[in-house]
Amino acid sequence: MKTFCGKANPTTGALDWVEESEEYDYHQEIARSCYADMLHDHDRNKKYYQGIRAAVARVKARGEKVIILDIGTGTGLLSMMAVTVGADFCYAVEVFKPMAEAAKCIVEKNGFSDKIKIINKHSTDVTVGPDGDMQVKANILITELFDTELIGEGALPSYEHAHQNLVQEGCEAVPHRATVYAQLVESDLLWSWAQLQPVEVEGASLVPPLAVGRCAGAHSVCDIQLSRVSPDCFTPLGPLCTMFSVDFSKPVSSAFQSHSSQFVAQSSGRAQVVLSWWDLEMDPSGSIVCSMAPSWTYPEEQMAPWRDHWMQSVYFLPSESRVTAGEELSLTVCHDDYSLWYSLQSHSQQDSQDTAIPSRPCCTCQAHLVWTRPRFGELNDRQRTESYISALRSVLREDSVCLAISDGSLLPIFAQMLGARKIFSLESSKMSKNVIEQVLEANSIKEGVELLQMRPDQLSSNDLGGEQISVLMGEPYFSTSLLPWHSLFFWYCRTALAGLLRPDATILPYSATLHMVAVEFQDLWRIRAPCGTCEGFDVTPMDEMVQQSLDFRESREAEPHPLWEYPCRALTESTAVMTFDFTQCVPQQPVSSQGSLPLIRIGRCHGVALWMEYHLTDDIKVSGGLIGSISEQGDLEWSRHRKQGVYFLRSSFESSADGRAAVSYSFTFEPSLGDIKMEFSIDSQ
Repeated sequence: MKTFCGKANPTTGALDWVEESEEYDYHQEIARSCYADMLHDHDRNKKYYQGIRAAVARVKARGEKVIILDIGTGTGLLSMMAVTVGADFCYAVEVFKPMAEAAKCIVEKNGFSDKIKIINKHSTDVTVGPDGDMQVKANILITELFDTELIGEGALPSYEHAHQNLVQEGCEAVPHRATVYAQLVESDLLWSWAQLQPVEVEGASLVPPLAVGRCAGAHSVCDIQLSRVSPDCFTPLGPLCTMFSVDFSKPVSSAFQSHSSQFVAQSSGRAQVVLSWWDLEMDPSGSIVCSMAPSWTYPEEQMAPWRDHWMQSVYFLPSESRVTAGEELSLTVCHDDYSLWYSLQSHSQQDSQDTAIPSRPCCTCQAHLVWTRPRFGELNDRQRTESYISALRSVLREDSVCLAISDGSLLPIFAQMLGARKIFSLESSKMSKNVIEQVLEANSIKEGVELLQMRPDQLSSNDLGGEQISVLMGEPYFSTSLLPWHSLFFWYCRTALAGLLRPDATILPYSATLHMVAVEFQDLWRIRAPCGTCEGFDVTPMDEMVQQSLDFRESREAEPHPLWEYPCRALTESTAVMTFDFTQCVPQQPVSSQGSLPLIRIGRCHGVALWMEYHLTDDIKVSGGLIGSISEQGDLEWSRHRKQGVYFLRSSFESSADGRAAVSYSFTFEPSLGDIKMEFSIDSQ
């Protein structure tokens, strides 16, 4: 059965009605999942296996039959481990139907169907009794319900319900315990993701609104590969603190809780950010530990296991505060059933009788709802900002009438400060319009900038007061963009506005180029690589399920990734594969480009990285991807502000750099769809 679905096209801005199979949503979810990443995580698998073996042995030593409840079983891997080490029976619960069906196939393929029952339900719907899903309550509880924040996938409510209804009192649990750690730091880099910084323009300072500076910010956690943030980018102000632990073998509460850790500041500085991660102790003695600590905490960084399903967390304090070395401080973490938040108190504040329990952060200024954290970082990137100011300075005149097209951009304010006569700015939402209005008010800019909340195709000469546009400008940045080329929406806007532009109008940027480089990923390849056998168990039915979903559509498309978090090496030179001329309207016919890039370095080619560069003037460009030159070894440095496109090859290729192999490419820009179709292959002689 098929159905018509309305989808907003991020490139054209149109609402496209497309016919989709009823299975499209779950195919997309499977294709973009990281099941393979978890199964490739040998450290995680090994620690779970050891913990399960020890728990089964403890129950058997008491003379009891071993009954397992495995919540969030996924492929059934942990249940198969349990049966292998002596469990008598396993109830494996999986709420996602396609995954539950794959688990049944995997369990059957490995010969465990008589000892493992797959239950396709949410664990809170599971029943116990003669006619229930489980005949008896379990005496070992195995779960993998965790996310980067530990509790964000609903682990606490699931544990709470399981202890009340599904497991015996005094049961064993694997993992046995989780512990959350945190460290207070000062970091200009990380703080730039949370607060707008002042900008110098022509000797004047553009300051952020007071409401933004006083706002506690967005509540959601910032989860990143903290291993990719060098210790040079932050200053620890205190020791690594143990914040709290959860014993999963005992009844668990999902109610609000707060925990504090007292310490003495080891450095003076600005308290801005809390870095946090957790570990799992798989047994009561704590001898089997699976740690999420970043690589720079290890004696040798290469000892750290890589995983993308569990990363580290960055929390931004509600406000920046000064601390002095030797000062007594208290770091408090609060959590509800799904999320954590932090606050800092000094010794004097702790002594106060009326110290309130910190409430969950909530954005009150709207800026943290309009600007994502990478977007804050982009707006605070001084080198990038100077590129735009320099470009504007070179094209603006005293009589310039400007129109800005980007979401929540500071470009119209820069243009006003640089002396343009009149600036109009199209805002996609009332909220982004309100945020820019706050910036204008904070800087006493009352004239010269007019914000219009409308689509480009709705704009008329009357809206512009009869003016013709002499400078059309954009970063471009649009909140709906996922892949780099989605910013070509600027081109479609420029086309829709053609009748409002002067014949000699300046377009900034005047063009964009799509770039590519073939790469070897250090670790990211794991999220797409088939598993085959995992810890001795055949999980090929899951590989087949993922590949089927990829073949449904996703394998023919690139996917967005912030490559600064995922190290890779260039195996070819980088090259511009398509150019988009914004001084002209969007063409009516498709535009194609073909070519090949020789593999010039030894390594395994996993895929292709793609990004956009914007040409502001003949000598000023801004990259949304590669920054600087590729090193002789193939090392790459990526922008932290934008995600790049990654196209994974179906099969990786071992390059010997003998000049006989190349990556062939074919790109077709289809104007009517606003999409770029691409194909890649390895040609070897």
